[in-house]
Amino acid sequence: MENQHSYDTLSEAVNALAKRGYTSDFSILTDAEKLLCHTSSTHLSPDEFEIDETYRFEGNTDPGDEMILFAISSIKHNLKGVLVNGYGVYANAATSAIVARLKTHL
Repeated sequence: MENQHSYDTLSEAVNALAKRGYTSDFSILTDAEKLLCHTSSTHLSPDEFEIDETYRFEGNTDPGDEMILFAISSIKHNLKGVLVNGYGVYANAATSAIVARLKTHL
């Protein structure tokens, strides 16, 4: 999947995605294997989402700053938003496993 946009920082990407309608903020509930939409406080199955875009950000001095940003959407729930996760050495294994279950646009 090739992104049409390029961003220098995570905050720049989040702000630009919000302008394009990705306004919901998601996090992963690892124990329940669900996504939590902070906008509506709804727990959702990761099978109901697709990853529309992915952006990786390298830490300039600290490998712990390596992050990946997913722009995700759900047709069923009429939601678009962002999900942020660490990657590389500092990635949360349980979180990464759940992200792997998300449907991806090709």
